[in-house]
Amino acid sequence: MNTRTLLLLSAAALAALLSTACDDSPMGGEDPDPPPDPREVFRFETFGNETWWTDTLAMNQVIQAAVDPVTALAVGLKVDADALPEGILATVDLTDPATTVELIRLDAVLGVKGEVDDQGNLTRMGITCALCHSTVDDAVMPGIGRRLDGWANVDLNPGLIVSLSPFFQDPSAQAVLTSWGAGMFDPRFNIDGISDPVVIPPAYGLDGVALETYTGDGSVSYWNAYVAVTQMHGHGDFEDPRIGVAVDWDEDLVSPLLGTLLEYQLSLAAPRPPDRSFDRTAAGCSRT
Repeated sequence: MNTRTLLLLSAAALAALLSTACDDSPMGGEDPDPPPDPREVFRFETFGNETWWTDTLAMNQVIQAAVDPVTALAVGLKVDADALPEGILATVDLTDPATTVELIRLDAVLGVKGEVDDQGNLTRMGITCALCHSTVDDAVMPGIGRRLDGWANVDLNPGLIVSLSPFFQDPSAQAVLTSWGAGMFDPRFNIDGISDPVVIPPAYGLDGVALETYTGDGSVSYWNAYVAVTQMHGHGDFEDPRIGVAVDWDEDLVSPLLGTLLEYQLSLAAPRPPDRSFDRTAAGCSRT
């Protein structure tokens, strides 16, 4: 082998070594941190809001003590039948809060994430986008069935649920929260103190929608960030001087996932409305 060939082989080996050394992934190949799954983010991501729902509102204790499955279904919480072990509903006590805790451990309660210890205690819990923006098809029984991501949970009574927290036992707060009713929520009440609830909207059919809300505040991701930080109380940064809001966490868990969340939302097409559920002639008159 001549000197020129040796030099070329050495250069090629050095280039390969440098390429491997500059690659942070294991063995110079696979990415150690795969991108988050959009559906998983929508269904299960809390953005760290356990600090609010557990440490401040103590909702884990409320659920553990008083929220059995019958009560949970009555206030609009939904159960994913596909997450349940076969036959479990025939063997558990639906009037026992411990059953609700077990359903949360199984990730079967839409929009509720929890940590359960070996003694069956709900030690921490938080909420996800799916709480308000998913429902089920009632295939098993009302409130229990297959997931319908993006559908508005018009049975959910968020005001009544939050009113169970010891944090909101002031009579004036109780009066407001319990007045909203099922399918209604005021995403500005904790900002301006004015009770003006609106219907919980769906999260499907957003592809091509420029502004998320009827007030035209901003894009879909603007509203996702607003709700995740100011309503779900996730750990994230959000600022809008128009409404006097500026939240800045040391660690922003919301902003890096906004694109992923939007990707899943835009993939959810609006369902076909049931036959005879609206006046087709009148609907046609509104077309431009």
